[in-house]
Amino acid sequence: MLNLMYITNRPEIAQIAESAGVNRIFVDMEYIGKSLRQGGMNTVQSHHTLNDVKKVSEAIRHAELLVRVNPIHDAANKYDSSKEEIDQAIENGANIIMLPYFKTVGEVDKFIRLVNGRAKCIPLLETPEAVEVIDDILKLDGLDEIFIGLNDLSLGYGMKFMFELLCDGTVEELCYKFHKHGIPFGFGGIASLGKGQLPSEMVIAEHYRLGSTCAILSRSFCNVGVISHMGVISSTFVNGVREIREYEKSVAVHSKFFNENQKLICDTVHTILGGCK
Repeated sequence: MLNLMYITNRPEIAQIAESAGVNRIFVDMEYIGKSLRQGGMNTVQSHHTLNDVKKVSEAIRHAELLVRVNPIHDAANKYDSSKEEIDQAIENGANIIMLPYFKTVGEVDKFIRLVNGRAKCIPLLETPEAVEVIDDILKLDGLDEIFIGLNDLSLGYGMKFMFELLCDGTVEELCYKFHKHGIPFGFGGIASLGKGQLPSEMVIAEHYRLGSTCAILSRSFCNVGVISHMGVISSTFVNGVREIREYEKSVAVHSKFFNENQKLICDTVHTILGGCK
């Protein structure tokens, strides 16, 4: 089954997600350059902190704690260097460090050396430049997993809808390369069953067709910025995760419809794009 990830810096929400079966709690510290490239878009820009890492780490017991740091950078007036940031994230309890928005082999190599085996290393592949050099990146020692960031990668290619990447062969070719090197991978986000601009069921089936091992539960899965009642949040997680797990079981044993699902994804994406004109 997929490793499900949920982004939060609230210890009480992390505990609810963990209890419901979410495998990884995701603290998102990335902010350098993010507002500029995603300006005006309805995307998650969390601004979580190292203190959030510590608080969430102390709150959870079984789920892994994934921390997305900033792209490789030197120290400046407003922030510490990548080394200091990664060191502190690990000291505060991070089990997994994710590197966003890299463009070169050198950045990933430096990332692996900075983590130095103290946590799992997951590069977040989300630039066309990184796609161009992915063969060399995959030769590096120390990669534990890799994740494809559909939103920023689609922006980099000038696309209007992130799931276009599931239709033009980009994701499939990358997944083939990850398989070839024996590196686990994931991509994108999923909503609750029956929801999402591209229905969650289609996306989950595509994860299984491609051999993905993880996905982020999208903000729409449980938007705690809108829902305030803790009982409602808890039931949303419990029911939502259970429904996803039940659907995964049916997908895993009925793989014959994968090709049909892929065609349906592309037809749906083209319909959505038609409405974007």
